[in-house]
Amino acid sequence: MPEDASDLARRLADRAEAVCRHYLTNGRREGRYWLVGDSQNTPGRSLYVRLHDGGANGGNAGKWTDAATGEHGDLLDLIAAARQLSTLRDTLDEARAFLSLPRLDPPQRQLPAPTGSPEAARRLFAMARPIAGTLAETYLRSRGLTGLRGHPALRFHPRCYFRGDEDDPRDRVRDAWPALIAAVTDLAGTQTGAHRTWLDPSGRDKAPVSTPRRAMGHLLGHGVRFGVAQDVMAAGEGIETMLSLRTVLPTLPMVAALSANHLAALLLPPTLRRLYLARDKDAAGHAAVDALVERGRSDGIETFVVDPRQGDFNDDLRADGPQALARRVQDQLAAADVVRFLEATRAG
Repeated sequence: MPEDASDLARRLADRAEAVCRHYLTNGRREGRYWLVGDSQNTPGRSLYVRLHDGGANGGNAGKWTDAATGEHGDLLDLIAAARQLSTLRDTLDEARAFLSLPRLDPPQRQLPAPTGSPEAARRLFAMARPIAGTLAETYLRSRGLTGLRGHPALRFHPRCYFRGDEDDPRDRVRDAWPALIAAVTDLAGTQTGAHRTWLDPSGRDKAPVSTPRRAMGHLLGHGVRFGVAQDVMAAGEGIETMLSLRTVLPTLPMVAALSANHLAALLLPPTLRRLYLARDKDAAGHAAVDALVERGRSDGIETFVVDPRQGDFNDDLRADGPQALARRVQDQLAAADVVRFLEATRAG
């Protein structure tokens, strides 16, 4: 029983006789009970309502039983039957009226958010839960990424809606798949979008669909952020790329722009003095980094390009391990940032 209903039932029980006199006018009091024919106020003696608590074994005030039918309940049930009310809300409103309590306004129905809008992205992220112990954590671990349980930008949704297209065989498309959900935020930390990575139910890979990664909301200039950037920051395309760098640079603020085009358009903090750009080994990745290098340098920002050995830094992490990745990254950092951010140096 909802908390409000339980409270009203207790209030009614405190005034059990008054309730019976109001709703069961064809009954009468005999000792500790009110007797009437049934819950529809028929004259008789089959239904009895306890008017006072009877001690440890004597029953509670307001409880009633119809000996003829076996029906029983509390005074809220009795009011619903006597007034032939079909919903709990109507019953609660009737009880409040009897008790001279104000009637509660009905809850405002939340209107659907436009598909793909920032509001839809915020609602999706709010419905998801932290990744600890979920398939999202299993998936990230399979990519060599650990220690991410408490990160606020990452969540898990067990059944995230997926709309297939003509490239998805009908027997492979499901209405929903488990998904890793990442919040896309602006420079002020306001969520403007969300990124979904649909997962195979085993958690060992992405879902077997044509486009297992999709973003929604306002993305241009924004990204998935790991840490709050002030004077130094790293930026790149993919979430897994940046999380891989974060395994060896755990205190360096980073942002994943989610695509090459969005990386080229990334908005930079006004306090930024040094920028590291993780460059994927493809034409689009090179073009995006070149555009951001030019823009950063024109704004007086010292800019470094950091290259992986293979296609991206997650490929390096899985193939070579974190120690080899740390050595490769160390050679591409400013000397001050090696001491400040590199995990291997800090541990030593």
